[in-house]
Order: sequence, then structure tokens, then C-alpha cells
Amino acid sequence: MGISSSPVLRVAIVGTGFMGKMHAHAWRTAHRFFRMDAVPELAVLVGRDAERASDAARDFGALAASTDWREVVARSDIDVVDICTPGDTHAEITLAALAAGKHVLCEKPLANSVTDADRMVEAAAEAPDLVAMCGFSYRRTPALSLARELITAGRLGEIRHVRAQYLQDWLSDPDAPFTWRLDRHRAGSGTLGDIGAHSIDTAQWLTGERITAVSAITRTFVTDRPELTEQVGLGGRAVDGAARRDVTVDDAAAFTATFAGGALGVFEATRMATGRRNANRIEINGSRGSISFDFERMNELEFYDATDPAGEQGFRRIQVTEPQHPYAAAWWPAGHGFGYEHGFTHQIVDLVRAITSGAPASPSFAEAAQVQRVLAAVEDSAARGSIMTAVEGAPS
Repeated sequence: MGISSSPVLRVAIVGTGFMGKMHAHAWRTAHRFFRMDAVPELAVLVGRDAERASDAARDFGALAASTDWREVVARSDIDVVDICTPGDTHAEITLAALAAGKHVLCEKPLANSVTDADRMVEAAAEAPDLVAMCGFSYRRTPALSLARELITAGRLGEIRHVRAQYLQDWLSDPDAPFTWRLDRHRAGSGTLGDIGAHSIDTAQWLTGERITAVSAITRTFVTDRPELTEQVGLGGRAVDGAARRDVTVDDAAAFTATFAGGALGVFEATRMATGRRNANRIEINGSRGSISFDFERMNELEFYDATDPAGEQGFRRIQVTEPQHPYAAAWWPAGHGFGYEHGFTHQIVDLVRAITSGAPASPSFAEAAQVQRVLAAVEDSAARGSIMTAVEGAPS
């Protein structure tokens, strides 16, 4: 559906790993299925190692490779900087990109600290003609987008309970190797910021309510791991007898939460739930109904309508692949389903439309910084014996 005569939007991706690959796929795909007023062109891929960056550029479909993000950000022919690097570099690259007049898409979590997140929010506010968006891609899952429509329309009534889990198992083996996601300096936090941030953002976005206070506990079950020999997916391989490095982040986090509207939240995030590959789950209960979602069945939404006749009540399974459903009309015939990559494609569609229309982009840096404040409150609570801790800046 892309319009070949539309203006070209030249994109630089910084990062050659898992997220860089996924974002590259999305940039190459979006305009081929959705009508947009600009056509993205993946102009350059930036990595730390010249050979790897060149190989990744070829594999991902970028026109060129570079090892100097500063030079790329300063280029006059780059319109968008897409940041897919570890969290310790997000603020520096974002600030430089905005100062150079580039639109920015930054992977989550926004930064490694509230201080850096606030700097990014301030820079975005000082450049109102630029789009600055954070990459919480699960928002673009059609089933979750439908859930938000139902909640916004009042179909659940007063929200009472939010129950969220994000369960992975790729660190279950104590000899799984050390990666940057286990280094606090680079990652900011562990499971909490890596996948717990998604649950926080999803819960607040679906309900339209902020988390105001938390009581938390975190655990690190494996305190040291062998040095990485080869990166594979999120983890990788280590040779026998490899030196071991200290793990400086959490393996798991759990917390209760209070929402501004009075709802009670229960959250769990772990990368050591043996047998669970990517179980991103949320259930929301209200006075008039409930929704339930599990990303391992990402094309389905369960919806309970308490206003149905007593003899007909029960959770109904909605297969969210009909052309009436969010994003679905641009894709396949009904029932043919979506995959993980589609959320990233939808993210690019929404970003480009915001750039070309001047409409606000969501999640904004301000929204993402609020997630950062929840993450900080969780860590603070856990460090102080699970004491109930207010989220900075939350409505009282």
C-alpha cells in the first residue's frame, strides 16, 4: 500500500543486535502494507565493530554501515535516529539526535535512571517540531489495542484489579553466560527494567491510570555467570571453564501497586521461570467486566461481560484478526494471525504518521519517564524491606 511518490524518510539505526534486527525489519516492511505519507529508507546501520556492522547492514537491508554514531547523527541527510542500544547510551545519543534536528525512536526502558530520563523529556520538550517516541512495542499488539478500546469505552466499568506477569526462562540455567543485560552499569536493572517495564507500561496504558505506590521484592538467584563466548539471541554460549563474572542486577522482581483510581495491582517479572519462553500476561477486572491476555496466544483476547444475561455469562475468546480490529485490515485474511514482528511494524507506522501529520506520538518520552519512576520506586522499596514507596511525581 506504500506510495512510491511519497517523500523519503531516511533512517539511521544505532545497534546491530536483536532489537536492531527487529527494528530494521519493521522499517523495511511498514510502507509495504500501510498507507503512509512518507516512505522509510534504512540509510545506515551503526555498530561498534566495523566488520559486524557491515555484515549486519547487508543482512538487515541497510544501505551503509558505520561505527561512529556521532558522525551519523550529525549528517544532514538523516531524518530519524532509531536507538537500539543498551540503556547506558540512550540519553547521550538521544540528546545529540534531538540537538541535530532528528526525530527519535528510543527503545525501552527510556534510560537507566530517572535523572537521564528527565533530561531526555526536557530535550524533547525543547524540540516541539520533532517526534520523540519510546519503543514499548507491545502496545501495538492488535489484541491489546482492542483491550484498550474496550476499557476506554467503559466496557469493564470501574477498574479494580490489575494482574500482570512477564515470565521468561532464558537464564534458568546457572551456566547460561553473562551478557550486557546482567551488568547494572549497562542495563540499569535486570528483569525489572528489561521486561517488567513492559508490564508497567501496558498496565498504565490500558487502564489510563498511573501507578502511585509500590511494595516490592527482588531476587538474584545466580550471582555469577561464565563469560560469553558467542552471542545467540538474548543469551549465548560459553566455553567450558570460562571465567565467571558477577551478576549485578535482579533475576526476578515482584511487587504490589496502587493505581491513581484506586485499583490494586500485582506484578511479577522473571527470566528464570523454567519452561516459559515469553509469557507476557495481563488480566484486568472491573465492575462490569474483565479482559485477559497472554502473548503466547497473542492473537486472542478473552473478554468477560458481566452485563450479559446470567445464563450466558462467561469469558469469550475473541480472535483478534478481523479487519475491524486494530491494524488488522492491512494484513492477511481473517484468522491468519500475527507474530512478534508485527508490533514493531505497527510502531513504525504510528511513528511515521506522527512525523508526517504533526500529531502527538505515544508513548511519549514523558510517558516513558513515568515508567522509569515506577521502576525506581520498585528498586527503592525492595532495598528498604518492601516498604510501601510512593512513585515520584505521582498524583496524591
